[in-house]
Amino acid sequence: MIKFTVICKSKHWPARVKKITSIVKKILKIKKDLKFRQAINYNCNIILTDNKLIKKINYKFRKKKQPTDVLTFVSEIRKKNLKKLKICDIFISAEIIKKDAKRNHTTFYDHFTHILIHSFLHINGFNHLKNKDYYKMIKKEVLILKKLGIINSAFK
Repeated sequence: MIKFTVICKSKHWPARVKKITSIVKKILKIKKDLKFRQAINYNCNIILTDNKLIKKINYKFRKKKQPTDVLTFVSEIRKKNLKKLKICDIFISAEIIKKDAKRNHTTFYDHFTHILIHSFLHINGFNHLKNKDYYKMIKKEVLILKKLGIINSAFK
């Protein structure tokens, strides 16, 4: 089971929360493609933030002094006789999404969708520490985006 909560922590997001919630629901309809497993319960907090907060979190946990588009944190809880639980916190900056969408010649919401798919893949074991893993992850993102009817110009 996948539960999600959308949390708004920035003045950049309130008018977008309803649309964001519908995007999350649409993405989760193809949860199998994202490698979500039935043997695990997921509790995902999607925290909509700004550059100031994400920069602070990025420095605290990654020692990087700049804002980023998305940060994904996953904790696993295992209890005897219960399904494994993954608690996931996904921080997304509206300012970076807007800037990157413009640079990639796509819409804010299409780029948000891409970033959320990227984060969901991280939750389920994908990473991009090595070039081969990076390309494998990008290929998966592009396939999922196409399934949702989105062509991200950054990957044309």
